[in-house]
Amino acid sequence: MTPPATATAADQKDFILSVEGLTVSFDGFKAVNDLSFYVDENEIRVIIGPNGAGKTTVLDLICGRTKATEGSIKFRGKELTDMKEHQIVHAGVGRKFQNPSIYEELTVFENLELSFPRGKSVIGALTFRRDGEVRDRVEEIADLVFLKDHLKTEAAILSHGQKQWLEIGMLLIQSPELLMLDEPVAGMSVAERLKTAELLNTIIHNQSVIVIEHDMKFVEDIAHRVTVMHQGKVLTEGSMDRVKHDPKVVEVYLGH
Repeated sequence: MTPPATATAADQKDFILSVEGLTVSFDGFKAVNDLSFYVDENEIRVIIGPNGAGKTTVLDLICGRTKATEGSIKFRGKELTDMKEHQIVHAGVGRKFQNPSIYEELTVFENLELSFPRGKSVIGALTFRRDGEVRDRVEEIADLVFLKDHLKTEAAILSHGQKQWLEIGMLLIQSPELLMLDEPVAGMSVAERLKTAELLNTIIHNQSVIVIEHDMKFVEDIAHRVTVMHQGKVLTEGSMDRVKHDPKVVEVYLGH
């Protein structure tokens, strides 16, 4: 949702994420150029656009992997551009990259257990124990991501889609308030894409989600609001129905 031009900081307090005037330059090339958008509580925001539009760079900027040249990124009123990556994670922002990043030699249970937040600090890691709380939470998340029957399965032998679900589970077990997913259904079967849409439509009761995606059927299944990027800027945004009938979007993206 884009606030009116006269919106004040007080008007914007209910946005979980406020991106304003965001710009990043690489050797003079503006990969993201004066970008602004706002994400509501419990919203699934999908960012689409042609290759090179700056979509993944936006996620890099939000999670602190890339530092902005100009602009502001506020998460629950906290300025993220001044924070390091681990601080942004601890603030409540989780990020999944395009390729699954899991421990393939470990079981599903062990992957989820390793991501359980009590083990993140030095003291927490030294005193971490597999108690009932940990087991219950691991089983809860495994059930949520369709892996409850695979807890003892080595991650290496999971299907590609199951590996994607496992990594999403590894993020969810940390209870982020904002979850960012980069092409989560790439390489999935039709059945897996449908189940992933079901998963995202379930977790938004507790999280807000930003998704970068090219699969327009999947976007239609999940998006509350769509932001279309082109050449580092917002081309347009709105409902999927509105966006897919926008002549500008058809010209630069959907028409191809």
